[in-house]
Amino acid sequence: MNRTIRFLLLLPGLSVLQGCYEIGPTRLDRDQSDYSRALTSSAKQQTLLNVVRLRYADTPGFLDTTQLISGYQLQRNISVGIGNYSATRPYGGAGMQVQESPTFTFQPVTGDAYAQSFLRPLPPGNLLPLAMGGLPIDVLFRLAVQSINLINNTGSLGGDVGRASPAFFDLIYDLRLLQLAGLLGIQLERNPAATDKDVLADRVFLSIASTDNPDLTKVVHDTRRLLGMAQDDERVEVVYGGGRPRRGQIQLLTRTVLGVLGQIAYQIDVPEEDITSGRTRPTIKMVGRVRRPIVVVHVTKERPEAVFSWTSYNHKFYWIADDDFDSKLAFTMLQILLELSKTSKGPNTIVTIPANG
Repeated sequence: MNRTIRFLLLLPGLSVLQGCYEIGPTRLDRDQSDYSRALTSSAKQQTLLNVVRLRYADTPGFLDTTQLISGYQLQRNISVGIGNYSATRPYGGAGMQVQESPTFTFQPVTGDAYAQSFLRPLPPGNLLPLAMGGLPIDVLFRLAVQSINLINNTGSLGGDVGRASPAFFDLIYDLRLLQLAGLLGIQLERNPAATDKDVLADRVFLSIASTDNPDLTKVVHDTRRLLGMAQDDERVEVVYGGGRPRRGQIQLLTRTVLGVLGQIAYQIDVPEEDITSGRTRPTIKMVGRVRRPIVVVHVTKERPEAVFSWTSYNHKFYWIADDDFDSKLAFTMLQILLELSKTSKGPNTIVTIPANG
C-alpha cells in the first residue's frame, strides 16, 4: 500500500515535467506558420495603405519588422498531503499555466535606405530575370516600366507626362504571347571587372526566336518592329534609359518603387466627391487594348469580408477582392519588387521563440 501511495504522489509531478519538455516542439510548427502568415498579411496591408496615401497626396511610410520574440513561460505547482497517519488516501493537486509574451521590433525606413530602396529606378538586371523565372512579362512591364524606346506606358499623374501610347500595351501583349510560346528569352552577362555593388554592371539581353508557326510568325514580326529590331535579329541588349536607342539595343526606362505605387494609386476609382472637392486628382484612364486597372482596389464605407487584403483611410475601407486573380497576381508581384528594392545590409527579420519550463 505504501508503494501505491508513493506512486500516486509522483504522478502529478511526472505529468507537469512531461508538459514542460514538450512545450517547445509542439508549438514550433504552429508558431512558424502563424507568424509567417502574420508578417505577410501586415506587409500587404502596409503596402496597400501607402498606395491609398499616395492617391490622396499623403506621405507614405514604411516600417520594417526587424525582430520578433515570442516567449512562453511554464508555471506549475504541486500540492500533496495526507490527513493523518492512519489515512490510506492521499490528497493534493497539480496546476500548470502557460503564458505568452510576444515582443515586436520595428525600424522605420529613412535616409539613405529610403533613397536607395524607394527612389532609385529598378535596374533592368534585377527586373527582367523575374520574367525569366515565369512571372508574366506584361504585368511586370505595366508595373515597373515607364517606356520602351519611344513607346510610353501610362504615368501616375496623367496629362502630357502620363499620356500612354496604345502601342505599349500591344507590345507587352505580344511579349506575353511569345513568353508563353517559349520564344522569348532573357540572358544575363556579368562584367568580370565590375564590383559586387555595381548593380548596373550586368548586361541584359532579350532574344526573340523565329518560328514556323504561322500564328506566331506575325507576332514575332510585330514585336521586332515595335522594338526597333531588324527582322533578321534574334537578340538585342536591354539598357536603362529613355529615348531613341542605338542599333542593337533597347532603351528600358524603369520606375522607382514609389513610381510603381503611384501608378496603382491613381488607377483607384475613388468617390467623385473626393475629386470635386480637390482632395485628389481624377482617375487615370486606360488606353488601347487595356481598359482595366492593373490592381482593382474597391472603396466602401463598410468593412469588407473575405478579402485578399484591406486597409482603412479617412473613414473608408480600401480592399482587393479575394476572387480577383489578376489583381492579386499584380499585387503579389508588387510585393516582390518591394523586396528586391531593399538594399539595407542590416539583418533580416529575426524570430525568436524561447520556451521556459
